[in-house]
Amino acid sequence: MLSIDRSIVDAIVAHARRDHPDEACGVVAGPVGSDTPTRHIPMENAARSMTFYEFDSMEQLRVWREMDDRDEEPVVIYHSHTATEAYPSRTDISFAGEPGAHYLLVSTREPDTEEIRSFRIVDGVVTEEPVRILDAGVDPHAVQSYMFGQSPATVDYECSDR
Repeated sequence: MLSIDRSIVDAIVAHARRDHPDEACGVVAGPVGSDTPTRHIPMENAARSMTFYEFDSMEQLRVWREMDDRDEEPVVIYHSHTATEAYPSRTDISFAGEPGAHYLLVSTREPDTEEIRSFRIVDGVVTEEPVRILDAGVDPHAVQSYMFGQSPATVDYECSDR
């Protein structure tokens, strides 16, 4: 399960909508080994494409060095799909090079809908996982889990006892 702060999700969605009709991309870094995304890093889509994203190699080198200097790692790697559902394409799967990362996809095909889904991609195998949105303004014991982009019958709403 991906647990992520609402403000980071909002920033990712805003980035995706701002770059539409091109795909947006970026990283959310967090302390090494924590699986906690804490720092949103929007990146440039060097491909400037409606159907493909590619990190600029120099920007990626700079961001990865910065994460290393801060004892961080890429907890979330995200990008948007502009005309299709939030599900990894064959190209997305082939380029997924961080087996420990959550791959978050945002679809901007519907301007008034927030379609967000998270996946683990390891050795070409895609596994969808729930997204738990944390809201600092809400009681942390009453957080809901969502499977965005799914039909209402498959949305998993659960409260945490932590």
